[in-house]
Amino acid sequence: MARGKIQIKRIENQTNRQVTYSKRRNGLFKKAHELTVLCDAKVSIIMISNTQKLHEYISPSITTKQVLDQYQRTLGVDIWTTHYQ
Repeated sequence: MARGKIQIKRIENQTNRQVTYSKRRNGLFKKAHELTVLCDAKVSIIMISNTQKLHEYISPSITTKQVLDQYQRTLGVDIWTTHYQ
């Protein structure tokens, strides 16, 4: 039995929005962990909720700084310059 499709739009009810955020955040982190284990991918997720709480997932074999450094090398940009601040 398939679930019904939902319309993607902002949830107006604050309580429902927070519950959805929490559930989807946990689902996203679970998928990130699965990618790390199954595919040896290096994953870093940084999320800041509307209540200014920081949530992050980082693959055990790497640090967030290493992910950002690799991102810089791959794109050939310097994300630490004042241009991006």
